[in-house]
Amino acid sequence: MARNPTTEKDVELIEKLVNINRVAKVVKGGRRFGFSALVIVGDGKGRVGFGNGKAREVPDAVRKATEKAKRSLVRIPLREGRTLHHDVTARYGAGKVHLRSAVAGTGIIAGGPMRAVFEALGIHDVVSKSIGTSNPQNLVRATFEALQSVSSPRQIAHKRGKKVGDIVGRRDNEATNEKAHD
Repeated sequence: MARNPTTEKDVELIEKLVNINRVAKVVKGGRRFGFSALVIVGDGKGRVGFGNGKAREVPDAVRKATEKAKRSLVRIPLREGRTLHHDVTARYGAGKVHLRSAVAGTGIIAGGPMRAVFEALGIHDVVSKSIGTSNPQNLVRATFEALQSVSSPRQIAHKRGKKVGDIVGRRDNEATNEKAHD
């Protein structure tokens, strides 16, 4: 599959360095130190990816991680281009994350690695909570698991063979019915 190089280069990507870790390899003469980097890359419009890179020097590790992140970009459906369509929970290893959609003006309520993912993705309003580990690698992977399980009404309607209005309309009708009964 041939890619169009002009469209990929035209998009300005946001790069966020999340974590740098010094790692050691014990050899006969002592320890050899290297560096591991975790980088998030996104276009701010619904595409985001992450990558790990290891090298003997920090700049090389960051460069490798950035290249991997650019290759692993995934598209996430956003509601009104600012928040998630629905609440979602996911886990990776010992890291568990809860992501909740939020009203306009809420901002990004998230810590460290999760905040970097949301900023690179282009989400402006989200509430999140990480439970369990604070390991940046596991939190980023758990966040990606959660984001990839988000479905837009268009995807659900296509899967069910219905119209988007049938799916979204029901949600609006249920809210008005509940108000009428109160």
